[in-house]
Amino acid sequence: MNWLQGLRKTRARFADALRHALASPRPDETTIEELADLLVTADVPLRLVQAITRELEQAATRREPVRDTFRRVLLNAIGSAPALDWAALPAPTVILLVGINGSGKTTTAAKLAHQARLAGRKPLLGAADTWRAAGSRQLAIWAERIGCESVIGATGGDAAAVAYDALDAALARGCDIVLLDTAGRMHTREPLMRELQKVRTAMDKRLPGAPHHTWIVLDAMLGQNAVIQARQFHDITPLTGVIATKLDGSSKGGFLFAVRQELNLPILFAGLGEGENDLAPFDPAGYVDALLATGDTA
Repeated sequence: MNWLQGLRKTRARFADALRHALASPRPDETTIEELADLLVTADVPLRLVQAITRELEQAATRREPVRDTFRRVLLNAIGSAPALDWAALPAPTVILLVGINGSGKTTTAAKLAHQARLAGRKPLLGAADTWRAAGSRQLAIWAERIGCESVIGATGGDAAAVAYDALDAALARGCDIVLLDTAGRMHTREPLMRELQKVRTAMDKRLPGAPHHTWIVLDAMLGQNAVIQARQFHDITPLTGVIATKLDGSSKGGFLFAVRQELNLPILFAGLGEGENDLAPFDPAGYVDALLATGDTA
């Protein structure tokens, strides 16, 4: 699935208003207001919507095409995102995945391991989700399917101990990428959030400096609420990147602008479908151009 197909639900939400705005050398006030309202419903942050409105109002005086104005403002807001080069990551590199229940962490961990393996790395999947037996079994099945190593924690076991064992096994087996899946936890449950600090401490004890990256997996269906989750996770365990899942099923794809503007975290990957290869490296231009597409392709 490509960006145009993956963002069809978000684009459909304001396609008519966007089509009207882009068709005119200078959109009228009513069209701009309608477009602004719809951008807000797509969870584009209000501050950015206001900036877009100002720029559209001034587009005619600058003799800049409306589409070019819109695209320029959105690209500036989403920022750059250098593609992750799995082959260039130091050996070993340890990546901790966090997020709430249902965000898609386990499947995302497997898809990342698949990408790492295709890049010539030797990944290990660690299942520190000891609260959910199904999650551990799912990760074990994925590891077998991908053809990579795994360490699975016992149901109800100590997540920090599993994290330690995963790193220990990776070093012993010569694995150079470790992806640790953690239990889904609500960002409002402080004891569970604090457990993440224990996991980080255990990892650092076995391999000083680990984890080298902490990525949060956000469900695009939640829109701005996902940004609130990320902010509270960030306070507990410093985040280094964002993965947006279920973008293809959400009409709130504009929330990624809020991630960039409010948290200043790089968006690394986006889930554009259910397939093994549908976790795409984030492409700012592809994302913006898909939002601005006014044809029926999807």
